[in-house]
Amino acid sequence: MSRWLRTLATVLVAVPLGRAPLGAQASAAGKRDWRDGGTCYEIFVRSFYDSDGDGVGDLRGLMQKLDYVNDGDPATTTDLGASCIWLMPIMPSPSYHGYDVTDYYHVNPSYGSNQDFKDLVAAAHRRGIKILVDMVPNHTSGQHPWFLDALLHPDTSPYRSWYRWAKTQGPPNEWGGYNWHRTANGDYYYGFFSPSMPDLNWKTPAVMKEFNKISDFWLKDMGADGFREDAVRHLVEDSTHTANVPATHDVLREYEAHIRQVAPDAFTIGEVFDSTDVLKSYYPDQLDAYFAFQVANAILGAVTGEGSAHLMSSVMDLQGIAPDDRWAPFLRNHDQSRTMTWLKGDVARAKLAASLLFTLPGVPFVYYGEEIGMTGDKPDPRIRTPMQWRPGKAAGFTTGMPWEPLQDDSMTVNVQVMDQDPGSLLNHYRRLIHLRASNEPLGSGELVPLDAGNGQVAAYLRKSGSQVALVVANLSDAVLRDVAVSSAGAVLPRGRYGSTALLGGGAPPPLNVGRDGRIRGYVPIASLAPLRAYVIGLSAG
Repeated sequence: MSRWLRTLATVLVAVPLGRAPLGAQASAAGKRDWRDGGTCYEIFVRSFYDSDGDGVGDLRGLMQKLDYVNDGDPATTTDLGASCIWLMPIMPSPSYHGYDVTDYYHVNPSYGSNQDFKDLVAAAHRRGIKILVDMVPNHTSGQHPWFLDALLHPDTSPYRSWYRWAKTQGPPNEWGGYNWHRTANGDYYYGFFSPSMPDLNWKTPAVMKEFNKISDFWLKDMGADGFREDAVRHLVEDSTHTANVPATHDVLREYEAHIRQVAPDAFTIGEVFDSTDVLKSYYPDQLDAYFAFQVANAILGAVTGEGSAHLMSSVMDLQGIAPDDRWAPFLRNHDQSRTMTWLKGDVARAKLAASLLFTLPGVPFVYYGEEIGMTGDKPDPRIRTPMQWRPGKAAGFTTGMPWEPLQDDSMTVNVQVMDQDPGSLLNHYRRLIHLRASNEPLGSGELVPLDAGNGQVAAYLRKSGSQVALVVANLSDAVLRDVAVSSAGAVLPRGRYGSTALLGGGAPPPLNVGRDGRIRGYVPIASLAPLRAYVIGLSAG
């Protein structure tokens, strides 16, 4: 048996946490938290649905499409079934993307009003959907009144210390550019991402105080359920390090403690675009969760020839440091080439990637349009194009001229066309999200890796109490026959387990587990179809 499998089989439980995760709190109260089996759907409001024909998506348009995300009826499967929406920035901004905010207390007028947001929250809550707001704490817009006042009145502005200033530009950064930008006064301000995005100085206590107020406003006055925190690894930077500085962790601890006091059930998730080893430093007592970039890469690597070993080790590594509801796998987000572009249009591999995403631990996130196989590559506006709803003018996104041209395949790749095909990628996503929500082992169960004797097969159990789901995925493009799975040690009580095909078809035979609790040479599916995942429910007889 391989060394990595023996190691994974003996992985330690998560490190002690500073507070119980939300899922544990909900379980103690006798009800499931939304993260137990839930999926979060990332939406760029500008590109989702336009209600007034001006070519720009808006909050009223999103409200009209909420039933597509989740209609509130667990018995139906024609909705996507997501229980959370992450809204990319919706605050006023001079840019199309919104990641340079000019006013943290209002909705961008292009998207609607503060009342529209409150109405959206109410409509979402009626359907059991949580709403997360994208918060941008690392920097403001260069047009924000705070920065303009600090720039124009360097000697008297109360906001001068809210930003970083220097007399010289300093050396170039690792990309050959400069992070310090010259002003008309001859001094320099710091902007890591862009001259139009000056960094806030989180060493100034007033900045923390202000962002606490901003968070209170969105949680208490506006009704938001939490935040996606942008670029948090860059919050505090020193002369030699631009990411993951120890003081950043202190900032996040203080910020999270305030949110936990104001809104104990709020959910915060941070963007730390880095390795899993670096991500470990953000646990156990900072934000609730973080995106698992390494797992995202491992899933796509697994379906494009890398095999199962790296996939399983990357997931087990995270399972070893934090509960599943404190990290979030995904396939692609708004900064990356879309999955279907990455996979060169291969629908079978896209389905397989989705199958892995929704059967592995964590809180899965889905970028809008991924479920219908939308394409898109850099530059950024081309991976944030309007949602493709139906064939015809502007793909049903607007009655006007879309803010950004649609992709060339919008006539065939859209919701209406895929609705009518039971085997479409969209309906595959729907089945998976609903299955995860209704199946406790898939939603919140422990991951136990199995040995399939073939690096092109991913095999694992998801266990929750006496409930068990077995996942076997053929990562190759060839039929594989008589693949037997085994466990490294005791994984189930002795007995005979009935089996039910939950996904992928087939007729799995019963599983017999001996006195030692090990699975030995079990062949769940005699013939594994290429690029297909199978989910089998196991129940003790």
